Amino acid sequence: MNIPPKIYVAGHRGMVGSAIVRQLLAQGYPTDRIVIRTHAELDLTDQAAVRAFFAAEKPDQVYLAAAKVGGFTPTIPIRLSSFTRT
Repeated sequence: MNIPPKIYVAGHRGMVGSAIVRQLLAQGYPTDRIVIRTHAELDLTDQAAVRAFFAAEKPDQVYLAAAKVGGFTPTIPIRLSSFTRT
């Protein structure tokens, strides 16, 4: 029996991430092999939480479509440190 890879889609609520999930489902990909988490469930800026998530879920593929919302112009002045925890 061929088990499809477990896929984690980061940013599944956004425009790109939701399109990825829709395409997977439209092509008949099994829902139990698609892993999604909201920001409240998994803060991607929290390295310890991300490590624990990957250790527990063990996804075979990761589609990183998560982003900071606001468009291009408002995010220009934001420094990299705004996207990570210290």
